[in-house]
Amino acid sequence: MLKKQVICSLTAVAVATGMFGSASVLSSTAMAMETAPAEQPKIDCRKTRNKDKLECLCAIEDNQSDPRCAGKGSESSQLNDDQIYHAAYWLAQNGQYQEAVAQLKRARNQDDPRILNYLGFATRKLGRIDDAMAYYRKALDINPDYTLARAYMGEAFLEQDKPDLAREQLAEIEKRCGTSCVEFAELSGQIESFEATGQFKPQGKIDAAVKQAD
Repeated sequence: MLKKQVICSLTAVAVATGMFGSASVLSSTAMAMETAPAEQPKIDCRKTRNKDKLECLCAIEDNQSDPRCAGKGSESSQLNDDQIYHAAYWLAQNGQYQEAVAQLKRARNQDDPRILNYLGFATRKLGRIDDAMAYYRKALDINPDYTLARAYMGEAFLEQDKPDLAREQLAEIEKRCGTSCVEFAELSGQIESFEATGQFKPQGKIDAAVKQAD
């Protein structure tokens, strides 16, 4: 649903993983919610021109079997946490949820709310909703204003047939960003859909694409 919140200006990231083609570039409203890491690699793997460089190819765990990556493990080429996060997003969009979890666990800062939130998303897609909730709660303990995590938690509550708890998260989102922000609009729509049909169905374009890969 809200993954469009995290893929602003990230077309090159998908290519940098060596596993996906081009992606749609969505609204730049997500940039305010993204915190750029302090440390940047010598080569920016998000740049399309760097997609075939070994520093980028071999930083992805799934590419370690490539003969060109012999001797080029994490010591010589490791994505920073920002790139790990976005690479994991594209793994999950491709339905590779377990791989996304493994990628996220490589992040140096496991207390980054973005890392925790997306660990929650990928874990939830694997059917482990209680484990996902633990990730969401930890993310919100660190940053109570992280409305994206609240929206994902609201989705999880709908999957658990707990619309009242989903509405609590919707109210918290409204306090923090009003009724015009994308998190409020999409979670509100999902709650209305759930109450009309009795089923949780992803409505956002990105979530729907992920769902097709389930």
